[in-house]
Amino acid sequence: MDLPEWGISAEWGPLMLKLILCLSLPLYILDQWSKNWIVAHFDLHGREQEVIQGTFWLHHIANRGVAFGMFNGTQYANYVFTVVSLSALAFLIWGSRTNLFPGKLSRLAVALLVSGIFGNLTDRLFRREDDGVLFGGGFLKGYVVDFLRFDFGFPPFNPWPSFNVADSCVVVAAVMLAIASFVEAPPVKKKA
Repeated sequence: MDLPEWGISAEWGPLMLKLILCLSLPLYILDQWSKNWIVAHFDLHGREQEVIQGTFWLHHIANRGVAFGMFNGTQYANYVFTVVSLSALAFLIWGSRTNLFPGKLSRLAVALLVSGIFGNLTDRLFRREDDGVLFGGGFLKGYVVDFLRFDFGFPPFNPWPSFNVADSCVVVAAVMLAIASFVEAPPVKKKA
């Protein structure tokens, strides 16, 4: 049975709603809470707090680029990456309508992607540029707060570029989608 107004299979909708409410929303809240905690306790590009000696630090970095700081400081980065984020969300909606994500693993990955995309998009749209306060004014002038830094002492992990909870969701989702592409059966088209 399909939901014709959305083109979504009957089983897809309830499962995705559960995943969004039980996984995406809590991870989004954790992402925003952790970023706000960092903004409140660490000066931008200031001191680092070593958590695990020689391996793991907390700090406050402004990422105006994409993952791992690529394209950081580009003049139109927020506009471009906002469009990229919205396009990714549109692709996920389209993918759900066309049953592109047929199994539980790919649907779980979609829920992680939703969390990660919204987490970093919120920063780009609403975080104040000078001090990182969320909803402090200045639409589309913000930056993504990165605060987790690891150094495992060998390439390419010395140090690994700083990241946040939303970035982690996106990376884990990408790995899950890659695995799902091999283990999940493609949707079977029904004959009319």
